[in-house]
Amino acid sequence: MPQVLEFKLPDLGEGLTEAEIVRWLVEVGDVVAIDQPVVEVETAKAMVEVPCPYGGVVTARFGEEGAELPVGAPLLTVAVGSQELLTGQGPASGSPSGSRAATETGQTSGSDSTSGNVLVGYGTGAPAARRRRVLPESFTGTATAPGTPKAPLAATAPLAATAPVLPPVPFAEEAPGPVAVISPLVRKLARQHGLDLRLVAGSGRDGLILRTDVESAIRVAEEEQVASAAPASRPVAASASRSTGERIALRGVRGAVADKLARSRREIPDATCWVDADATELMAARAAMNKAGGSTAPKVSVLALLARICTAALARFPELNSTVDTEAREIVRLSEVHLGFAAQTERGLVVPVVRDAHSRNVESVGAEIARLTEVARTGKLTPADLTGGTFTLNNYGVFGVDGSTPIINHPEAAMLGVGRIMPKPWVHQGELAVRQVVQLSLTFDHRVCDGGTAGGFLRYVADCVEQPTVLLRTL
Repeated sequence: MPQVLEFKLPDLGEGLTEAEIVRWLVEVGDVVAIDQPVVEVETAKAMVEVPCPYGGVVTARFGEEGAELPVGAPLLTVAVGSQELLTGQGPASGSPSGSRAATETGQTSGSDSTSGNVLVGYGTGAPAARRRRVLPESFTGTATAPGTPKAPLAATAPLAATAPVLPPVPFAEEAPGPVAVISPLVRKLARQHGLDLRLVAGSGRDGLILRTDVESAIRVAEEEQVASAAPASRPVAASASRSTGERIALRGVRGAVADKLARSRREIPDATCWVDADATELMAARAAMNKAGGSTAPKVSVLALLARICTAALARFPELNSTVDTEAREIVRLSEVHLGFAAQTERGLVVPVVRDAHSRNVESVGAEIARLTEVARTGKLTPADLTGGTFTLNNYGVFGVDGSTPIINHPEAAMLGVGRIMPKPWVHQGELAVRQVVQLSLTFDHRVCDGGTAGGFLRYVADCVEQPTVLLRTL
């Protein structure tokens, strides 16, 4: 007899706790092979095709396109066993891929019908037993006596009927999804106060939730409870006017950006310094490099030149290529430069990362920037493409603005902003002339260095922009 296995939304890595269903790739009744992609989901990091670790016939799907599911929620069920029993047919000779599907799904007696570790959180073996959360009667609407068998899942039931979105619950009831907390004392404190640790932003390294984070969240919850118990003091007209505006959910990429920017402002004591630079010689050098490369060679971009200047500046001022370990109260200087660059896409602002930028020349950096930009436009960036940056370059000049005060990309220590390059009057060699001028802004974490270091970094970048030959010393 076929065995029905439930495939749950796996941990997609990088601390992600939920994903939105973008497109189903299979229908109920379809035969799926081991590791075949069955659904396309959008996380706060990227679009991901999720492969199923089981081979068999899809008997149910959970969630419509556009629904948001937490990690650990059911995605679909697969009947694993003999294909003839599952489909009511003989071997799938009428389908060009029937025999292959039957082989890959392991639907012969005694074969393995599960995959290897495709994504974090699931693999080949039988799922380990774990505690299940019991919903209160007030939520489920019905009470189930102990030992009463659960009703089978409907084959075509929508998410609202079979997998309702659960309200926030204390961590003690084992809410699904990873929680960045190690200390059992912190877990106990949260459990005693009925606090859902999934809703707590950790201030420790890599988002680790510390005792101070939990205590702060408890105080906020208590203050909100007191405020809600007090009589409303706002005029009725004012509260009514607030409810008439359009409400847009902060989720997906937009929600992730909002959380990260808010955390940066909340945790990092940042400061900004800026300088105007004459970029005329830099633009001339770029034109000469493109001319020397010929018509077939890839063009050198201004962003690639600025990226190479940044890596040279970070070699001189390594304080700005670091992060702060708040739990250990230590500054961690990083030996490798993974350079992020801000890119605006239809899905919002993303920051792809050029790995090992310190070991690349201008041509290599430019090629990687071009590749990542194209992948970003198609919405196919992976979580690995968007994480691990140590310093960010933000070219907001493409929007036609001169200056800005960048917000540091947490947990990095600095970000260089570049405005538009445009003709302006400039004193050059003692005479007034029209030159190509750009404004450079550096926002830095004041914990890792003082203004002297930040100013030295920015001045070196400006010198390289004004006199590109300065870079020859570091090449």
